[in-house]
Amino acid sequence: MKEFIYVTQSLLEGFGVTCLLFALTLVFALPLGLIIAFLTMSKFKPIKYLFKVIVWIVRGIPLMLQLFIVYYLPGMLNNGINPFGQLDNFLYFELGIDFGGALVATLIAFSLNYACYFSEIFRGGIESIPKGQTEAGKVLGMTKGQIFSKVVLMQVIKRIIPPMSNEIITLVKDTALARVISVIEIIKVADMFAADALIWPLFYAGAFYLVFVGILTLLFGFIEKKLSYYKV
Repeated sequence: MKEFIYVTQSLLEGFGVTCLLFALTLVFALPLGLIIAFLTMSKFKPIKYLFKVIVWIVRGIPLMLQLFIVYYLPGMLNNGINPFGQLDNFLYFELGIDFGGALVATLIAFSLNYACYFSEIFRGGIESIPKGQTEAGKVLGMTKGQIFSKVVLMQVIKRIIPPMSNEIITLVKDTALARVISVIEIIKVADMFAADALIWPLFYAGAFYLVFVGILTLLFGFIEKKLSYYKV
């Protein structure tokens, strides 16, 4: 019983890091994705094609490789001194926080990666709205901002909820990749127990993901139902 309680407490600590990474990635990636979406739709072709290439590259490279690039490349360009490693040491020795620098690197990589995926979802949603609605708004004397917020936005939200929910649920599981640069998230904790020949915590960790994904599935289902009054 004591072993079960200890494992549960350890996994909960790791799950807290998982939830923190998940939440902060969404906070940064969603607005950044919207900005990138507008840039890829820009009428200024150099900006448009530059960001289209960036999105293509980010979406085409495995997220794990992007983690390695973000975490290790600055050190390679700085005479072998890894700024994230220095941040790790500072947070650990000065503040008692472990693996802070690695968590920051993971957050940067995740935010950039998911912002590019979200940008394509936003772009698809915005471009799916008939241009006649925008023109009707202009005839009524509405500004571009008013047209977007009062005419386009709610329709875009309704259309992007299903693909956006899939990406967000994928993000929950992708947080496990953070372990490759030693972020102590829930799978890393379970793996530590496995190294001591204790396998069942790995399956126990899976239950945490199932519950988390189940809650998100219910939440997105509720949101879709609340928006179902708006027919598109």
